[in-house]
Amino acid sequence: MADWRDRSEITDDVVYFRYINEGTEKSIDEVFLWDLDKTYLDTNFEGLIPLLQTVIERAQGKKNVPGTKTFLQVLSRCWSEGKGQTRLPLYFISASPPQMEVRIAEKFAFDNIRPFGCFYKDNLKNLTPRRFWRLTKQVGYKLQALFQLRLKLRENVRQVCFGDDSETDAIIYNLYSDICARRVGPQDVRNILKMLSVTSEQTDTILLMASEVPENDPVEKIYINLAVDTDPDYYLKFGRRTLATYNTFQTALDLFQDGRIDFEGVYKIAQDMIYNFNFTPEELLRSFDELIRRHVLGETAVNKLIPFFIEKGFCPASYKPTIPAPKESKVIEGRVYDLEGHFEPWIPEHIDYIHDYR
Repeated sequence: MADWRDRSEITDDVVYFRYINEGTEKSIDEVFLWDLDKTYLDTNFEGLIPLLQTVIERAQGKKNVPGTKTFLQVLSRCWSEGKGQTRLPLYFISASPPQMEVRIAEKFAFDNIRPFGCFYKDNLKNLTPRRFWRLTKQVGYKLQALFQLRLKLRENVRQVCFGDDSETDAIIYNLYSDICARRVGPQDVRNILKMLSVTSEQTDTILLMASEVPENDPVEKIYINLAVDTDPDYYLKFGRRTLATYNTFQTALDLFQDGRIDFEGVYKIAQDMIYNFNFTPEELLRSFDELIRRHVLGETAVNKLIPFFIEKGFCPASYKPTIPAPKESKVIEGRVYDLEGHFEPWIPEHIDYIHDYR
């Protein structure tokens, strides 16, 4: 196996491994972007010892966030059937060091996942007194990775993003979106990034790449896994496009509503979480009801899912949600953007990135 430096593109502490040819990368009109840690894998980087433990951990010892392996297998099947293509356009961004790439690639193979590419953070480069503080600061690294990827993709690409609340993924994805759409100017970006502990050197790199990307918003949807139990109401400030979910089943339900996952896929994910991660049908049914109460799932999806759940023995024939699901008021190409009633905008005109009230 060649040294990781010979198989990757390296820019400061951002290391990119491409697993697909550039022509295919440029041809795809939709990609799925996952934060690896605490979104797909249950990993920990809160300090030097957990980082080193992660480096030496074998692929078979790496644990998935409950349901995520099956989720990506289901999403891949549904996407391939819908698009007539054989491989889900999937990218990962990880805070793992690039020395981990071989073992994480083994984990992907074990899970039957074939990403287009992965970004790693050269955190071992930060093991010096002057850079040690950068070990757990991810905003600059992830924004730089996002813009590097954006420059590799086609002009009108759509991105569906997955992250978690253990870091600042909601801020990162939304700020990336605002910069691409030119809703935030360069000086405001500098001020925001300074407050978020991004170095001036990395800010310069981000702004240079941002000036080169097409002037449009590529972000279709943002899912945030509540790994550390942040109140989902915190995410209201990012608009309805950003959805905080308590578990993988809730994410699957929203993707079902948008036509990205089918009935059998939802059921397979539920089975995985019940039989392999000790969830109960009652817990998952409460998760379903919680999305209705948060006005995430609309009437059409709910009226389809309840008979399916009853048929599968997931709930009794007399089951009813605690409140009626609202009707959809804005649906475009099968994607639900608004429900009846007074709710937050899909994307706010202005997001307060500085004050992080959780």
